[in-house]
Amino acid sequence: MTCPPSSLTSTAACSPTLMLSPVWVRPRPPALRQPNTRAGITPGYEQLEIDHDLLSGGLVTVASGMDKHKEATAIRIRNRHAAFDAARLRPGQHVILPEAPCLHLFITLGSVDLEGTGSLNQGDAVRFTAAGGHQVSAAEPAENLVWEMHAGVAV
Repeated sequence: MTCPPSSLTSTAACSPTLMLSPVWVRPRPPALRQPNTRAGITPGYEQLEIDHDLLSGGLVTVASGMDKHKEATAIRIRNRHAAFDAARLRPGQHVILPEAPCLHLFITLGSVDLEGTGSLNQGDAVRFTAAGGHQVSAAEPAENLVWEMHAGVAV
């Protein structure tokens, strides 16, 4: 659910708006399997409420297969090289983007300042290679999605 910026500082309920950001993350088969073989994974579905965590203003790990997020993630994915984070920021709050060989930042709501780049607005996206550590600061109430990938893309 995405709420209008005014609701980020209010306790009143907002009317739900559905915003989808579909992404396909290819599962990584176990190391013992041969390349290009099926992973033998049964499709599944997970869901967990993270609104309370997002209110902290920090970067919240939503989904991950990485060992470093084993205890701090809402949803486990079967790719040990990928993680998906989200942040809900109030004006003046900031987050530091994780270090990763490949990083994708998407602004779903509001406006932010990206260190070394400038202003980004709702709908803007930035892809980084061999980067991270950049600060993202909210110029107004904002929501951001971040994919971090620690392996190359193979088809």
